[in-house]
Amino acid sequence: MARTNDALVALARRVLLPNYRPPPLVLTEGEGCRVRDVEGRELLDFSGGIAVLSVGHAHPRLADAIAAQARRLVHTSNLFYNDRAIELAAALVARTPFDRVYFANSGAEANEALLKLARRWHHDHGRPERVEIVSAEASFHGRTMGALALTGQPKYHVGMGPMVGGVRHVPYGEPDAMRAAIGPTTAAVLLEPMQGEGGLVTPPPGYLAAVRALCDERGALLFFDEVQTGIGRTGTFLGAEHDGVVPDGCSLAKGMGGGFPIGAMLVREALADGLPPGSHASTFGGNPLACAAALAVLSIVDDEGLVENARAMGERLGAGLEALAREHACVAEARGRGLLRGVRIEGADPLALLGRLRDAHGMLASLAGGDVIRLAPPLTVSAADVDEGLARLRALFAEEVPT
Repeated sequence: MARTNDALVALARRVLLPNYRPPPLVLTEGEGCRVRDVEGRELLDFSGGIAVLSVGHAHPRLADAIAAQARRLVHTSNLFYNDRAIELAAALVARTPFDRVYFANSGAEANEALLKLARRWHHDHGRPERVEIVSAEASFHGRTMGALALTGQPKYHVGMGPMVGGVRHVPYGEPDAMRAAIGPTTAAVLLEPMQGEGGLVTPPPGYLAAVRALCDERGALLFFDEVQTGIGRTGTFLGAEHDGVVPDGCSLAKGMGGGFPIGAMLVREALADGLPPGSHASTFGGNPLACAAALAVLSIVDDEGLVENARAMGERLGAGLEALAREHACVAEARGRGLLRGVRIEGADPLALLGRLRDAHGMLASLAGGDVIRLAPPLTVSAADVDEGLARLRALFAEEVPT
């Protein structure tokens, strides 16, 4: 089979379902913050696999851990314990305010588990009327049917109805809207500590604490979707640490496996009985190979000080993006925390800019909220990489609006 870029793109368009719209670019290898296509062109990758590549491309310790585990034990099913799942659960409990862990394969599955646990826990504790979930407008929680219903973006619902019932969406960041929504039939509130797909929207000061107080007052659970913000991405291990708020449970995925598929639901001890035996399961959830990958990621994060690096490099990147917003009319504002950053575009086509950034300036990024160029480089990113990325963005925007 021909290994040219054009030949592989033509084959992809013939054999893959066209539910994605990738550019005609076939990536084949990477290292750190760099990737190469099949014809050897190197690009600076600040897309980070959409906040997945916590330790970068091809980190040798992650690769070695996956290879070693593959030679040892790949799968057992959850009919039996396996040592890696136990070790990973203990490591997550040690790093967070949570006490119990359920493993899945993705963030969407972890959010599905939260939804089911909320309803089942209230049911088993004599409150079967508590079935409603309150989520936020512009939120994103996944593409499976339950997670899709939780997602507050109608564009993702088109043609997929009817949605799973009992979900209400309210504006993000508005305590009064949340106060009006939480009632005697509310099982839980699910929020992102910072909205990712919705455009890198940080909550107003005190908002998450106000929602926590409302949930406590009215008997509802509070869950945070930490799929994008967790594992050090925002400069703290969990994104909610910025606001000092502890929920009853959270979902994790993306950066936890460093690129290997894994998700998790973490809950406090009070919810330990929320999914009794037989009520929920996952064939591949907690398999030894995925858990070995996640254990390696956590070890690398600790040993290389990557939470601290995300904080420091995030401040450097954020300051650079603020400067771009001052310099270029098409950059309306800089947004984000840690190494989940972006710029909102105004008066220019964000998708066209993203394409030019890739094709003319050799840098990968992604879009969030339709008008935000999102940057999520690996937590291993260096100051030199950050400065190079900023220089490429500056060159891009100088073409759009000369300074």
